[in-house]
Amino acid sequence: MSLTTMTHFLLLLLLFFLLPFTTVGSIQDLLQSQGLPAGLFPKNVRSYDLDQTGRLEVHLDGPCMAKFENRVYFESVVRANLSYGGLIGLEGLSQEELFLWLPVKDIIVNDPSSGLILFDIGVAHKQLSLSLFEDPPVCKSLGVLSQMDGRKNLGFQLQR
Repeated sequence: MSLTTMTHFLLLLLLFFLLPFTTVGSIQDLLQSQGLPAGLFPKNVRSYDLDQTGRLEVHLDGPCMAKFENRVYFESVVRANLSYGGLIGLEGLSQEELFLWLPVKDIIVNDPSSGLILFDIGVAHKQLSLSLFEDPPVCKSLGVLSQMDGRKNLGFQLQR
């Protein structure tokens, strides 16, 4: 085997192993390919990484708040184990429930035909309509929210 042929072979082999771990398409495409609605993450997703074990890391422009049924808070990096129909072991996502901010542990779609999605917030499981998650929500940075509220600090960190 010539040196050129060997070099081409090694490059192809390297491409074969690296291609599955590169980010291809949008986060919305990835979610839909895994049986999840496209609008689970906001529009300001900068990038995402998915490794061979299914560990998903989503990078946003910065921390922000959005609203599905209740307000949700996204940290600048959200991590979870992605499997078909679920984001398990979520880190970096909290939901407001009765004036408390509770971390979202899991998001699961057991049966897409039911039209329901399950949010596990630790102390309770909340079923919501899948229609709430068809489109990525607008996520407002905390700076914008502070200006709208007329205060510099929302005290959000203390509530989390």
